[in-house]
Amino acid sequence: MTVAAKWAAGLVMLAISGAAWSARKVDLDYHVKLLPQTEQAEVRISLSQGSAVRSLDFDLGSGGDYSDFKAEGQWKVTGHRGLWQPGADKASLTYRVRLTHTRKPGVYDTRLTPSWAVFRGEDLVPPARLDQQDGVELISRLVFDLPAAWKSVETAWPRIGKNKFRIDNVSRLFDRPTGWMLAGNLGSRRVRLGETDVTVASPKGQAMRRMDVLTLLTFVWPQVEAAFPRHPAKLLVVGASDPMRRGAFAARDSIFLNSRTPLVSENGSSPLLREVVQAVGRFNDHDTSDWISEGLAEFYAIELLRRGGGITDERYAAIQARLTKEGKDVTSLRGDHVSGATVSRAVLVMQELDREIRVKTHNKRSLDDLAQAVMRADSITTAEFVQLADSIIGESSVVLDSKLLR
Repeated sequence: MTVAAKWAAGLVMLAISGAAWSARKVDLDYHVKLLPQTEQAEVRISLSQGSAVRSLDFDLGSGGDYSDFKAEGQWKVTGHRGLWQPGADKASLTYRVRLTHTRKPGVYDTRLTPSWAVFRGEDLVPPARLDQQDGVELISRLVFDLPAAWKSVETAWPRIGKNKFRIDNVSRLFDRPTGWMLAGNLGSRRVRLGETDVTVASPKGQAMRRMDVLTLLTFVWPQVEAAFPRHPAKLLVVGASDPMRRGAFAARDSIFLNSRTPLVSENGSSPLLREVVQAVGRFNDHDTSDWISEGLAEFYAIELLRRGGGITDERYAAIQARLTKEGKDVTSLRGDHVSGATVSRAVLVMQELDREIRVKTHNKRSLDDLAQAVMRADSITTAEFVQLADSIIGESSVVLDSKLLR
């Protein structure tokens, strides 16, 4: 066989292989019907070809949120886990999940009311270990069936139809809904900032200052883009008032903001920008290294506002004095869940480290480079953080050679 013939045969095999691969795409649909009268949702997980999946092993948790399972195929509950082995053809698993959760009596983390719902996609479908056939690509979609009087639903995922979204997480084999979600009679404002479509939405009558949020994000977004190279295609900010939990809380490409929470606090930090940093950076740490993600988020909540001209030198000095006072008694930054005083001390460490990097690299590098390295890591420890800093500086960091990190 000539070289040309071998080349042509190879192209044919590649084409056949590509066709075979495309033929293995299998639909995985999540159908969610919201049931305000019971504060639950009915979820149906459907596979267009059940034989493509050997099993889905769900972690049902210990709170009893999931109930009324009905399966096509085999379904078995052992302890807090549920194992679904779908039938060969079209197969589905249906169940109910409680969406209203309280932080403490009278204060809600998530809520399903007669006219609106604020919840997290993670609650709709529990985490699961997927065992699928080789060469299968699951195409995941999420569709909502809303109560009759409800107008719309918002998620951080791309919209592909009325109340329908495409779920595609390249970092996970099992694509499931994640992030904050909002449904009901909503008011919303939208803007495109750089490469990101930003939506701010809330139920009507919840006193959400949507234009204030958009204005702050528009003002600071150039600084976000300069500091972080990865920008979400879509960012959703959902809001509601008391009795929802006060503050701001990030999830995947989305943020919940209580409408009574100030956009910039009296202490000079911004709860909203802190969670924007968490949503964009997706910092993840382990081994008693929570100070890294919390310290970076709070550092940039102040720094991005400062870089944009929103904080004067005098105000920045006052912030420094406040951080120093709050963190003066902290003797260690290590821990799985750090306190407010520890976060203040961690911010001071980040600021000192930023100055050290700039001085030793003659302003060619900064903490931005280190934060970007942390973003690229799946998860990071204190020792790995120190190693990354040393590699950026080109020598051992004096700032990080501290008893605070031991």
